[in-house]
Amino acid sequence: MTRPDISREDLALPPPPLGSLPRGEPIQVFAAPLGTPAKPSIARAEGIRMWDTEGRVYIDASSGPVACNLGYGNRRVLDALREQAEAAAFANVSHFESAANRRFAERLAEAAGPGYERVFVVSGGSEANEAAIKLARQIAVARGEPSRFKVIARQPSYHGSTLGALSLTGDPAAHDLFGPMMRPMPKVPAPVTYRRPDHLDPEAWAHVCADTLERTIQDEGPTTVLAFIQEPVGGLATGALVPHDAYMRRVREICDRYGVLLIHDEIMSGGGRTGGFLAHEHWPDCKADLVVMAKGVGAGYFPLGLVLAPRDLVALVAESGGFQHGHTAFGNPLACAVGLAVLEETLERGLIANARDMGARLRDRLEAIAGRSPIIGDVRGKGLLMAVEFVADKERKTPFAIAAAAAQTVSRAALDHGLILYTRRTNRGRDGDWVMVAPPLIVTAEQIDDIVERIERAVADAAKRLRRG
Repeated sequence: MTRPDISREDLALPPPPLGSLPRGEPIQVFAAPLGTPAKPSIARAEGIRMWDTEGRVYIDASSGPVACNLGYGNRRVLDALREQAEAAAFANVSHFESAANRRFAERLAEAAGPGYERVFVVSGGSEANEAAIKLARQIAVARGEPSRFKVIARQPSYHGSTLGALSLTGDPAAHDLFGPMMRPMPKVPAPVTYRRPDHLDPEAWAHVCADTLERTIQDEGPTTVLAFIQEPVGGLATGALVPHDAYMRRVREICDRYGVLLIHDEIMSGGGRTGGFLAHEHWPDCKADLVVMAKGVGAGYFPLGLVLAPRDLVALVAESGGFQHGHTAFGNPLACAVGLAVLEETLERGLIANARDMGARLRDRLEAIAGRSPIIGDVRGKGLLMAVEFVADKERKTPFAIAAAAAQTVSRAALDHGLILYTRRTNRGRDGDWVMVAPPLIVTAEQIDDIVERIERAVADAAKRLRRG
């Protein structure tokens, strides 16, 4: 049913160019010049498919911004959303507990395993990283270590758009703009596996990156370093980077040696997408002290993010006066009811195992087309968190010129073939070009094959456009 002020005829009309209306423009006008052709208008979505108001069908091969883990129209989640909204859409945590919040925390702790008994629920990924670094700081103060405040992160990396999270983010272009408004934190090289120094094999480079982390802690002063934050499997900043096992093992050892908390940003990788509920399950000797989750835990049905923390560290903070942090909607029962339904659907339908199995199929088929394509330089990732990187010269691993906007060219070509891919120009494209291939966890083998066939056609079209300049 449409809203009374929006007729079905209105929905059927193509959207006008941005800036052409006298008032009431949508959010896209903040990012695009006036007169930019408008994007299609969404009509409905179901499973892994989306329909625009002109009836065109798209396969969502990226789960939106790698968030919609269950696809669209999941009845269990929609029923949970409706039932909680009718019962109590909001209850301030200063006044009430909610059964949804308690049950969600219990089920999350069961899924995450020992060491993650406490759950702090917020509205999204940036908020969750803000909460994690504030919690880490208050843990240090409660321990009698008030000199610890620096959070080391990787370059490149992405941890959010709020100023605290942005101070961790390894994106020099963003720091050029917002640097005067924040306190940037130390950065160390990301352990990239594709475009690394030629004279070093993957394991040797992993050790160089780990050595740099240790040296940075020493240079900054170990008693001033609070935490190290990393994505176990990379997101948009590194294009689904999967670090070498040696790197992950060394990171945990180094953090333990200097009393530094290890924070895993699993905003994109958590919730089953990589074939484990938490991505660090692939590296049992690199368990984090704090874990940040978002995106997939709400699966696009409601804004949701959270921090997982151990019982003893939260008790330490609580006994020292309590966690000095919060937002209006933190612990919101509506968000928790959705999160619980998403979690139960993920676990009971075996979607983590499906992510592992379909991810292996996806990798095999992407690597096959990479062998045939002149512009696909690398395929990497874990489970259903995969990326395809594009290069102008495969032998030399030479990226395309920034002005070519190679990843955006591929994404536009994919839309022509009814396929949605996700990309973002971290550091204005200076770190390379890739698209994320991360379909919902409900994807089938037949749908994987369809997605890859469309990607191959889109990449071929994009290669022609890029050759034409």
